[in-house]
Amino acid sequence: MHALGRAAYAARTRQPQKTAPVRIVHLGLGAFHRAHQAWFTAQVDEDAEWGIAAFTGRNSQAARELAPQDGLFTLIERSEAGDSATIVTSIVEAVDGADLTRLRELLAAPATSIVTLTITEAGYRLTSDGRLNLADPAVAADVAWLREALAADAVPETVRDGPTTTLGRLLLGLDARRRSDSGPLAIVSCDNIPDNGDFLAGGLGDLARLTSPALADWIDTELSFVSTSVDRITPRTTPADLAAAATLTGWHDAAAVVTEPFRDWVLSGSFPAGRPAWERAGARFVDHIEPFEQRKLWLLNGAHSLLAYAGLVRGHETVAQAMADPDCRRWVNDWWDSVVRHLAAEGLELDAYRAALLTRFDNARIEHRLGQISGEAVTKLRVRIVPTVLAERAAGRQSSAGIRAIGSWVALVRSGYPLVDQDSAAVAAAVAAGEDGLIERLVTLVDPRLATDATVLAAIRAVATEPHAG
Repeated sequence: MHALGRAAYAARTRQPQKTAPVRIVHLGLGAFHRAHQAWFTAQVDEDAEWGIAAFTGRNSQAARELAPQDGLFTLIERSEAGDSATIVTSIVEAVDGADLTRLRELLAAPATSIVTLTITEAGYRLTSDGRLNLADPAVAADVAWLREALAADAVPETVRDGPTTTLGRLLLGLDARRRSDSGPLAIVSCDNIPDNGDFLAGGLGDLARLTSPALADWIDTELSFVSTSVDRITPRTTPADLAAAATLTGWHDAAAVVTEPFRDWVLSGSFPAGRPAWERAGARFVDHIEPFEQRKLWLLNGAHSLLAYAGLVRGHETVAQAMADPDCRRWVNDWWDSVVRHLAAEGLELDAYRAALLTRFDNARIEHRLGQISGEAVTKLRVRIVPTVLAERAAGRQSSAGIRAIGSWVALVRSGYPLVDQDSAAVAAAVAAGEDGLIERLVTLVDPRLATDATVLAAIRAVATEPHAG
């Protein structure tokens, strides 16, 4: 068994392995980026023109795994019929996100044309209305550091102990690009957030205006913010997956990723410095992203959240296990029935999309764990479930499946289930205030409109206090 790397891979395949120059900088190196944007880029970059330098987020483990392999990794596509494996070569640098010196060098380089991000909604550290969250201590610290360094032109050549948030680091790199006069960039959010391009633009603009008005003006004229809808189920890699990658390829790979055969990428916006021809791998470029965002957020992600909270309450561990439960399956179909009433009827191929989702959710060989999906419940419920619940209520109906998702989350909180959430302090405060009024306080965190609707609140309480909900 040989260690994976470019020289060894070229020798075995007897094909020259030209390393592409860095033209894309990615923030948030993880399994999804490797299964999605890195895969799309590798599929269309036959001439090795679009190398990716990928920076980690809070944890540098992915860089420590990928760097010794020259960025190469195995992507296993896992279907009910079996596994197939591909070596993906598009990542040419894997970098610790704390290496701000390298980030500034790459963003200042004229060859860099695109910045992509997969940092999850919590990683943006914005408020629910998309503004910079100055109550966040890390954000406040970054504002103070950047204000002093940028205003005084005092950024050292080698940056240590600089910004710790993703937007703070990105802004520091963009300042280097402005000072080097290296031209425009496209900034592409690939996170599951409605209007993610505008969401990112708003938060980054807030930070720039607080720290450097000149940089804020430059951002307004030189950057394009591209909105996207991304879709490819990618569970966490297990030791068994690494062993499977070795068996399939003959390479020792510490950074293998498992994903499903399905993939989808819809983009809306301009790329002033160019881009790979991602459409040749199936990406779609559209004028209006919102219908595709809503289809994905509400049908796929909403069903995932419903399955996560209702499935965990019933003792299930994976999506496929929950879908094998007739009650959970019925709730998912009920949820989809309510969602499609509020999606565009044309152009979204909703029947085919639902059928594909059933096939994907039933794929028991993809161990998409409910515990993984359950994180950041307050934010996820707010964007994935609440819009349909409110729309149904306005139409004189009640989304029983949407109520089920929220009520099941409340049940998990009441039971002490260890949910990971950026709003954990607020959840803990609600619990600490006592059982009396707890359900109303928790629902208020998700959306105050639900907590003040007596009918909706009563329905949520009924789900949250069912005997099996503990």
